[in-house]
Amino acid sequence: MTNSTRIALGLLALLGLSFSLSLAQTVASIPDEGQRSWRDAARHSAGIAPDPEQLASVAIVQVYAAPTYGWRGTFAVHPWIIYKRAGETAYTRYDVVGWRAPQVVQRNYALPDGLWYGRRPSLLVDHRGEAAQAMVPAIEAAIASYPHADDYRSYPGPNSNTFLAHIGREVPALKLDLPANAIGKDYRPLTRALGVSATGVGVQASLLGLLGLSVGLQEGVEINLLGLNFGLDINRPGLRLPFVGRLGLNDTSESGAGDSSP
Repeated sequence: MTNSTRIALGLLALLGLSFSLSLAQTVASIPDEGQRSWRDAARHSAGIAPDPEQLASVAIVQVYAAPTYGWRGTFAVHPWIIYKRAGETAYTRYDVVGWRAPQVVQRNYALPDGLWYGRRPSLLVDHRGEAAQAMVPAIEAAIASYPHADDYRSYPGPNSNTFLAHIGREVPALKLDLPANAIGKDYRPLTRALGVSATGVGVQASLLGLLGLSVGLQEGVEINLLGLNFGLDINRPGLRLPFVGRLGLNDTSESGAGDSSP
């Protein structure tokens, strides 16, 4: 058996494992009889975001990602960002929502930490205090400069993951490391196939998000084959896999935890 054959078999085994785990999670989250469609799917708070009134004096920046609605959740996630400055008692939320075209960039489309049509979000980034306060102007500038504000394609992008990846590139202090199943995060126009990765500190080469390579201290090494991402995270050891996203240690980026309490 040649080395190339072993590599191919290994990738197929990882692909099968990742798909099986993601499918099991999707089946476990199938809506009950009272939630048969997206119109009825739960969108209440997941209880993750800190109470903005209790922490009015603290600036907070968080990024969430939840499996997309229905069977698509087996393959990809939908991310969004929330923030508030010190002195504010409510969050501002931004994400890209395809069915709101042509204005796909949405402000306060849903609750800050709400379930995404029945699917519970995971916390990717949690910055508080002075560090978060300093990020907010850069985050707002990145949102305003998003180059695909009137363009949306679920695959391979630009989509909601492309939007968050843009913010990550523009605001390296965010330390945003989108999971491997954030399909669209690697989308780059052919005219800008080389550049900074979504973490803002790594390097990336990508052809329309269909074929590429990302390398950096935060994301490790990740290859993209037709939107299926495989990689190894060394910073916080873990496997980066399609469908399930990640297997390994918790990879949430945090700062300023001592400035506040949940």
